[in-house]
Parts: sequence; C-alpha cells; structure tokens
Amino acid sequence: MKKKLYILSTILLSAAALSLSSCLKDPRLIDFSKVGTVVDFPLGGLSNFGADAITESPDSTGAIVRQFAVNIASPKPPTSDVKVTLAVDNSLIAAYLNTNSVVPYIAMPANTFEFTSTTATIPAGKQYAIVSVKFHKDLLDPTASYMLPIKIVSASDGATVSGNLSVHYYHFIGNDFAGVYHHFYTRWSKPDSVGGLATADGGAPQDKGDAIFNPVTTTEFTVQTFYYTGPNYDVTFVKTGTGASATYSNFAIQFLPEDVAAGGQWASNITVVNQPIFLPADYQTNPFSPNKEYTYAEALKLMRFYFTTASRAIIDTYIKE
Repeated sequence: MKKKLYILSTILLSAAALSLSSCLKDPRLIDFSKVGTVVDFPLGGLSNFGADAITESPDSTGAIVRQFAVNIASPKPPTSDVKVTLAVDNSLIAAYLNTNSVVPYIAMPANTFEFTSTTATIPAGKQYAIVSVKFHKDLLDPTASYMLPIKIVSASDGATVSGNLSVHYYHFIGNDFAGVYHHFYTRWSKPDSVGGLATADGGAPQDKGDAIFNPVTTTEFTVQTFYYTGPNYDVTFVKTGTGASATYSNFAIQFLPEDVAAGGQWASNITVVNQPIFLPADYQTNPFSPNKEYTYAEALKLMRFYFTTASRAIIDTYIKE
C-alpha cells in the first residue's frame, strides 16, 4: 500500500511540475525565470537567528570577529561588478521584539563594534564577497542582551534585495553561563548493581576540548553530551539579583526534547534509565539542591552532568574557560 501511495505521489508531483512549466510559458502569468538577480546573506534572516548568536571566546584583545558572505543568488555570475550597500539598522530590534519578547535585546553601543565598510563589491564573474564585523565583548555588560542588525540596503546593476535573507541579527544573550567551557567526558561500560560506577572505559576522563553553552534565554542554555548521537542537555535556572551579589537557584536539567525526538538512532537504540542530574565533584559531602541559592562560583561547580542508560553510565564535566 505504501509503495502504491509513493508511486501516486510521484505521479502527482510530476504532473504538478509539468503544469507549472506550462504556466511559465503562458504570457499572462509571471515568468519567474526572468525575475532577475537577487542579493542576499546565505545564512541570514530570522530562519538563521540562532547561528547569529555570538557565544565564542574573545581573542587576547577582548574582540570577536564574525565574517559573512554577501551573495548573488542567480544561475550565472554577474558580468559586471555589483556594489551592495550595507547598514546597521537598530529599528529592526523593536520590530523583532514585537513578536519575540522572551529576551529584552537592546542596541549595541557604538564603541562596542567595528563595522568599517558599509559597502561590499561582488566582482564580475564572482557570486559573493566577504565582509567582517568586530565585536568588543569586553566592553559589554555580560548581564544585558544586545543586538546588532546588519541589513542589505540596496544593490547596483538592477539587483533585487532578498525579502527574507537580507539581515544578520547578530546578538549576545545576557546569560551568565553562556560561553566556552572545557569538556571532559567519562563513560562507564555498565553501572554496577547498586547504581554505582564500575571501571571507566580508558581510565581517566577523556579531554574533548571546547564545548559551547549556547544561550536560549537569559535563564536557559543548551550544551551537547559527547555520548552516542550527542543530544543537547537543556538547563534552566532562576537568577535573583544582579552583579556580583546575584544568586542562582531552581536549576533543572533534561535532554532537549526536540533533539531526542529528531534523533531516530537515539530513540531506537538508547534506553535512558536515569535522566540527567547535576552531580558536583563533591556531591558526597555537598549534594546538589534545587532550592539552594548558589553564588556564581558555586553554580559553576554544578556543571557536571550524570545519566545512565541500560548499558552505560555517563558523566559530562564542563569547566569554565
């Protein structure tokens, strides 16, 4: 039955394609093959908002540089240079907040970024140019959330600006735990009969290098486990107060539901016996308490996550760099 439905669907799609082809030949209708050249950011727009989050560590000068492409979306490269005008448009922040009010973004102060060129030239015979913007993260308030919307204003040679891929929404989320951590991973072949840990595979924890705590909101972040298909942990918390006197409580952790749902191999091959928990290195004398008000330094020690499956026990340890 499924095979018949597949064949029927293929026939219908083929018929639709032929119908569309016929329509394009009808002079009464729009011929999309003659719309012309479109200029865009290949990884821009709201559909790529998450990729525009700035979470990487600054260099020795406190700066972070992002490069992005300005692209000609056409079957063939242009036969003459295309000059594209770019601009920072902070009015887009208010427009974004009208429909996305979870994170209270504000405009980045002028001294915290360098966007030195407001034009990009795509040479004849080429389809893109590379532009860069430098962020001075050390000048930003880490508890505030900032946005720098960079948009395509216009393009020469009759090119059209893309309607949905013409803005890069670069942003910093003021989540106190976001950023780069050093990741150590330990896998035990099997939990013992009383729930303890047998000998770890390979002995000591494995150094997995950098891991990114990606901010979702000001009080939620995600980070990957190294185990199997690597779903993200999703961590939420409550922050009380500001600055150095702030405290953190109500920490909760789970596997990010959409990662588990999307990971067919995980769902088919892994049985999670004990869902992830916070397991500080000194948990025997100082166990995790969801009701405790932790200082920032104390909270960083909670970033050691433990779970078990039917055949494995896992600890992912993240140490702030």
